[in-house]
Amino acid sequence: MAVSEWSDLFVAAAGATAALAGLVFVAISINIERILQLDGVPEMGMVTLLMLIGVLVVSLFGLIPGQSEKTFGVEVLIQTGIWSLFIALLVKRSVAGLGDGAGRLPSRVVLPLFGTVPYLVGAVLLIAGSETGMYWVFAGMLGAIIAAVMNAWILLVEILR
Repeated sequence: MAVSEWSDLFVAAAGATAALAGLVFVAISINIERILQLDGVPEMGMVTLLMLIGVLVVSLFGLIPGQSEKTFGVEVLIQTGIWSLFIALLVKRSVAGLGDGAGRLPSRVVLPLFGTVPYLVGAVLLIAGSETGMYWVFAGMLGAIIAAVMNAWILLVEILR
């Protein structure tokens, strides 16, 4: 399936994730004092923004006219590799500050995996010539958005409890 057949999805995802990233900035600014007081929470905020910006970047790559699936796969692989490295470093710093807060581990470690691993699988499949790669890229987009919204809720509401 050609990348161009997914253009409507990429347009919608680019707009939605740009808006969500803006809302996360607002959520962080509303609770900035509390966020800065809690170990690992500023890093979680940055992970949340990176996941949303990752969807935006993938969407923009998907809108480049006339590119092949392999080219798109390489773009997604490079972007996801870079993003995953930054996210892993931020997650490591965030988890180091948890102390006795092991119950927060899923939001710090597991959620970002939903917004990174499917991209990697999709990119490799696209480079290998498999049409299923696009569905994995979509799963990465969806996973990143869901994880980011869940983290945004934590940044806006849960940290005040």
